Amino acid sequence: MTAVLPSSAFRAAFRRHPAGVVVITTDSEHGPVGFTATSLTSVSAEPPLVSFGISTTSSSWPHVREAHSVVVHFLGAHQEELARRFATSGLDRFATPTRWRRLAGGEPVLDDVAGWLRAEVESLIPVGDHHLVLARVVDTVLHEDTGPLLYHDGRYHTI
Repeated sequence: MTAVLPSSAFRAAFRRHPAGVVVITTDSEHGPVGFTATSLTSVSAEPPLVSFGISTTSSSWPHVREAHSVVVHFLGAHQEELARRFATSGLDRFATPTRWRRLAGGEPVLDDVAGWLRAEVESLIPVGDHHLVLARVVDTVLHEDTGPLLYHDGRYHTI
């Protein structure tokens, strides 16, 4: 029989693993939604694929489930406030002071981020209490190189 690791031990282990911070946005024709994530992974260069996880209990999940595309925003070291805003439930994350606009396809894109990827959703894979979103990158904009915003041990950090 396989031993079962308590979820608290699993979370404690990953609190020790530093991760880059991104904000993922979409609009499945119900208004813009977005959330902060640390689960972004580069999956393949040919074709260019990324993945990220989203909890099925997240308020953003129903929108991501219906979305055809997403925008992944790389946050710079100075954007902890933006990361916190998109990690906070129960508020309009796109209200002032958030600065954003729409791309030609209607996707919400945040202003003043270190860069972003626009990706078309290829598949949603149920995995435990999350879904793994696999998406093909179709466009990217990178701005001036800035230090990244990182998350480690329950706090934001910079290099």
